Amino acid sequence: MTIDVINFPDNKVSCSNCRANCCRLEVLLITDTGVPEEFVELDQWGAMSMARLSDGWCAALNRETMLCTIYDLRPLICREFEMGGHECLVERA
Repeated sequence: MTIDVINFPDNKVSCSNCRANCCRLEVLLITDTGVPEEFVELDQWGAMSMARLSDGWCAALNRETMLCTIYDLRPLICREFEMGGHECLVERA
């Protein structure tokens, strides 16, 4: 699989230099992808979302490698969040 790299100010967007900014966004779980229960939070209305740590980072993010620990089971929105896409560039800015 090849990934096109988009220029972003003075950096190139790629997995190797990703700062995982998207892992600070609220992620609602609207489809069942098999996210392990320990990474799921329920709000007061019963809606499910990815658990976040007290500093706002996704609980499934390995803070040393900045990689998702449940990549194969990640939520739909995470699967659709395109590296170097508009939303990615907005979050990186």
